[in-house]
Amino acid sequence: MQIKKVFIVGSGLMGSGIAQVCASAGLDVTICDSNPAALEKALKSIAWSVGKLVEKGKVAGTVEEIMARIATASDVSQCGGHDLVIEAVFENLELKRQIFKAMDAAANANALLASNTSAISISELAAVTQRPAQVLGLHFFSPVPMMAAVEVVRGMFTPDAVMEAGRAFALAIGKEPIMVQKDVPGFLINRINFPATLEAMRLVEMGVATVEDVDKGLRLASGRKMGIFETGDMVGLEVTHGALLAIYEETKDPRWFPPAILRRKIAAGHVGKKAGKGWYLYDEQGNKLGMNN
Repeated sequence: MQIKKVFIVGSGLMGSGIAQVCASAGLDVTICDSNPAALEKALKSIAWSVGKLVEKGKVAGTVEEIMARIATASDVSQCGGHDLVIEAVFENLELKRQIFKAMDAAANANALLASNTSAISISELAAVTQRPAQVLGLHFFSPVPMMAAVEVVRGMFTPDAVMEAGRAFALAIGKEPIMVQKDVPGFLINRINFPATLEAMRLVEMGVATVEDVDKGLRLASGRKMGIFETGDMVGLEVTHGALLAIYEETKDPRWFPPAILRRKIAAGHVGKKAGKGWYLYDEQGNKLGMNN
């Protein structure tokens, strides 16, 4: 199945990023959000990002040409006529179930339905549809335009042909597919990364080291481009919390339960770069000012 038209539910950081890479690759894409202000913000963000990449010669075409491939919608019921419908809202199982039911009801009979979830079971989402064999996971990483990997996740009902369609789609938009053959909580990359993230938070909570020293050590000693806490601020602390909680709820393994230091940051509204406060402090342009003690 060749994917030419993509519908994305959710215009936040992930949804707008997916829309950008699809449009930059020549696909027609529709971003859906019930909030007009959110859609306007997403379009401005995409245009700015595309402009930077065009200037650097990393994207072919003009900003105008790429933006012309992006349409907007206010309701999931408008997803008919698209080959692939991707849910890209925050990590809440019940919300995602509702969206998948709506996607299933409105999408073309042969359309594929995908979730950008980082931890919630693809099989559970597929089970609420009338087309479970057409459901898969497409887990992008933040920031989507810069990160090359996409996890293509097989749910309990996902056949080889749909996995191959997901793989081909990832390649078509310039990404490298990571094939995840079983629907385990957290999939592959997060199952590897989250234990280190949790341990880093617990060590800071214990007073063993500062946020800044943990990140510096990981960059200098482990070859990471960004430290754990810098990455967390970019992604959003509430996103990490939601993914950890989803794994914990499914496994009931206490090692996945979000630490108190993370829960308290979120309760205070210190959710990362977008808020100006997370593990670090940021100015209005998103430049890091120092630690947020």
